[in-house]
Amino acid sequence: MTVQFVEVGGQKIAMLPAADYDQLVDMAENNADVLAAEKAESRRLDGEEYVPFSLIESVVNGENALRVWRNYRGMTIEKLAAIAGTRKAMVSDMENGKAYGKPALWRALADALDVTVDDILPES
Repeated sequence: MTVQFVEVGGQKIAMLPAADYDQLVDMAENNADVLAAEKAESRRLDGEEYVPFSLIESVVNGENALRVWRNYRGMTIEKLAAIAGTRKAMVSDMENGKAYGKPALWRALADALDVTVDDILPES
């Protein structure tokens, strides 16, 4: 790597060939990626849950978030309803957009699925 130093306006400036600059940028980006991966692994080891992209994509594409999370957790409607203390028909209606449910029910469902209420609330 060849570097030339010049002084411009009282400030020392390093000049280098564009290829060397690009190499330095790539190295810095790779280092940032390694650090981000190490931090993510540390959070995972501390218990942070990672969910598959397909789950997020399903919700973003308009699938009912309550249903997506219930399926991801491997629960039947019956099991989720029992844990949340409601009727199977109510959960089914909420998943199909036929019923909304009171805030306490959304909290119970979120607790049963180990997510936040915001994770399962419908967009509209």
